[in-house]
Amino acid sequence: MGFFRVESRADGAVEIWTLDSEANRNAISRAMRAELEELVSGTRERRALRAVVLTGAGDKSFCAGADLKERAMMSDEEVRTFLLDLRRTFRALERSPKIFVAAINGAAFGGGTELALACDLRVIAPHAQMALTETRLAIIPGGGGTQRLPRLVGPGVAKELILTGRRVGAEEALRLGLVNRIAPDGDVVGAAVALAEEIAEGGPVALGAAKAAIQEGLELPLDEALELEFQKYQAVIPTQDRLEGLRAFREKRKPVYRGA
Repeated sequence: MGFFRVESRADGAVEIWTLDSEANRNAISRAMRAELEELVSGTRERRALRAVVLTGAGDKSFCAGADLKERAMMSDEEVRTFLLDLRRTFRALERSPKIFVAAINGAAFGGGTELALACDLRVIAPHAQMALTETRLAIIPGGGGTQRLPRLVGPGVAKELILTGRRVGAEEALRLGLVNRIAPDGDVVGAAVALAEEIAEGGPVALGAAKAAIQEGLELPLDEALELEFQKYQAVIPTQDRLEGLRAFREKRKPVYRGA
């Protein structure tokens, strides 16, 4: 490990993963992508961990996208392999039972915006900007941007942003639904951690089930999606956490969930 700093908060319920390549604007190299995938994979069986805040080192860049210096040295086949690997890594974020919150501390361009889109929620600093700039480089978004953005903000807005490649500031990003919150005092990591800690108070099995129901249901017709919701609901009924939630409600105390 060398491209991410990992910090634990809230007694291990929340972690902060910082893309630690500030000199390179936290751009995604092949090695960084592999490390991110390894980190995501390592969270699956960790019951104590509920949510992850993903941010960039410094205050200028969240993530500048793919490492274009490295990309310039790749063959066409290596580029194809990188894109497939990137797709798998971003899907791992979406399929993880943990909740991922992007703390967009600065510029998020190209693959940086795509990384944020693969997270469940997004908090942005007032000075930060987002953009899918690929068409200006005579390519298209290759890390899921053409698919995730229209699902989030609608096809009309997505087409405008992708076809123009223009930059979107924090206020517009919030208005469009591209982000969930603007950090009120500029402390974007603090605001994202506060959101993650709020989420972490829920039952971890239920959090994962709710995330999966939403994520997978978006890709299904409504009747099939409702059946999916029913199946996810059934999965939480036999858990000890559900019984603990009922007991805590009766006893007027904060529940202690254990992820089982």
